[in-house]
Amino acid sequence: MVVRLAGRVEAVPTALITGASRGLGAAIARALAPTHDLLLGGRPSPELDALATSLDGAATFDVELTDYDAVAAATEAITSLDVLVHNAGVSSNLEPIADTPVEEWQHLLEVNLVAAAELTRLLLPALRTVQGHVVFINSGAGMRANPGWAPYAASKFGLRALADALRLEEPDLRVTSIFPGRIDTDMQRDIVAIEGDDYEPTRFLDPTTVASAVVAAIHTPADAHPAEIVLRPTGRR
Repeated sequence: MVVRLAGRVEAVPTALITGASRGLGAAIARALAPTHDLLLGGRPSPELDALATSLDGAATFDVELTDYDAVAAATEAITSLDVLVHNAGVSSNLEPIADTPVEEWQHLLEVNLVAAAELTRLLLPALRTVQGHVVFINSGAGMRANPGWAPYAASKFGLRALADALRLEEPDLRVTSIFPGRIDTDMQRDIVAIEGDDYEPTRFLDPTTVASAVVAAIHTPADAHPAEIVLRPTGRR
């Protein structure tokens, strides 16, 4: 999109957000909508379509991220991209290593790590064109591993390594890893149910708080590189 302001022409930056149909991804989309044209990534769904309709300048990027042929086809038309936010991901079944089948490892690593690496690779030419910004939504599990969380933590440790290597390999890009504690989302409700606890939303971060951190990183002036942001819930709302 191009906007004319006081006789000058300014391009509106574009951001692609994966996992945008609900939860944190939708919160990030709403927070970026005033300043960016949006590509909302996610599986085809009424929720994704409704969000795109509600946000001016938004379109859907409705592709399964582990269908690499489809991802390659969907990214061909993207020649310039200012921001790529990797938010899509899945959680673990919370089993000890002794009880975790190989399929669980493969699923977590492919969705949370390999798919992000491949999407990044495919979009690097578009990001380089405008010296863009890549944001990885990581997790506290990307900084420490707890019992029962081995596959998930491994995928998030890997995501941190991906971001760190990308930052060094692509010095003209900005690359930010965000490490939030547990967030008040539907996914969190499922995790708490597996843990057998009662769900208390105030124990967790509000999605809009994490989205604000993402926006703050993106809007950091160009002379600074926001490499890592760590957020922990206080239990206060």
